[in-house]
Amino acid sequence: MGHDTARIHHVGHVVEDMARAIGVYERLGFTVPPPSCPAMPRHAGAEPEPFGAANTHADFPGSFLELATRVEDGGAGSLPAGTRLVPLEAPADVVPLLVERIGETSANLAACLDRFQGLHILMFSSPDIDAAAARLTASGVRHGGVNTVRRAAPEGAKVPVETVRYLEIDGDGPGDRPGTVAEGRVGLVAGLDPDVQGARRLDHPNGAVALVEAVLCVADAELAAVRHRYESYLGRPARQEGPAQVFGLDGAALTLVPSSALPALLPGERPAALPALVGYAVAVPDPDRVRALLRGNGLPVRETPSGDPFVPASAALGAAVVFRPRSAPPDSAQVPSGHWAGSTL
Repeated sequence: MGHDTARIHHVGHVVEDMARAIGVYERLGFTVPPPSCPAMPRHAGAEPEPFGAANTHADFPGSFLELATRVEDGGAGSLPAGTRLVPLEAPADVVPLLVERIGETSANLAACLDRFQGLHILMFSSPDIDAAAARLTASGVRHGGVNTVRRAAPEGAKVPVETVRYLEIDGDGPGDRPGTVAEGRVGLVAGLDPDVQGARRLDHPNGAVALVEAVLCVADAELAAVRHRYESYLGRPARQEGPAQVFGLDGAALTLVPSSALPALLPGERPAALPALVGYAVAVPDPDRVRALLRGNGLPVRETPSGDPFVPASAALGAAVVFRPRSAPPDSAQVPSGHWAGSTL
């Protein structure tokens, strides 16, 4: 019987300054288009103005990296040139609900930035999100149910509208907001539509082809509890690798690392908070070429114990970015392993 969770769908990097973030990601070797942002007029007859939140992606065939930021009132000046404004188009009785939801998104991003600039979103791809929702409910995992949003597909897509179905997991801690757990926004998303994703820019100067790992750092005393949470979320067990717990996914992995062991996994790194998503890895065909590209772009380069180059969080807006040799096609079911023996992060 197949799993109702597959690869990592995307990680979300919440940033203070979108223009600066895009510049950093371009120096990391990613192709990042201008962001999109909802817009509406502030009074009758006025031109639509940006509000709420802006985001953009560095895309791969089956996953992506998201950059997101809060847009404060009068925030047009804080957005980079070329930002695509998306006017709210809905029946008059629906617009207040849309504005409320966008406001909630903006407030959540602000809360993330109050905690730290960095990774606050971790979403997993699901081949059957309705079955996953039913499993989570039966396991006692609280969530907001499956939501559906539709948006215009990118130019060149084989379909005019992209449909996104997702659910967000609700934490049970005293400070958890709806749709969040202690480390941020975690949930499941129906798999990307290849007819839509194929129309996006999938070529990157660094050669990245897939998001293959996310690293979640937790307090040593909380490791067992967090492992239990993610076993419930993902419907599969973790395996132990040294001091870490690793969830094998389709061609990817989620690594839970106790804070005391983080320097052995990512030398020189320290978590901004606990628990926190501290880094991710992408697969590239030639790490040596990436190393030269990064240094040529003025970025510091460290190495994991296995020799994979990575840019420290201090130079990448709060998230360590690891470049791992591509050892199999991005759609294969190979699972990264050997974190502490020298083959991956």
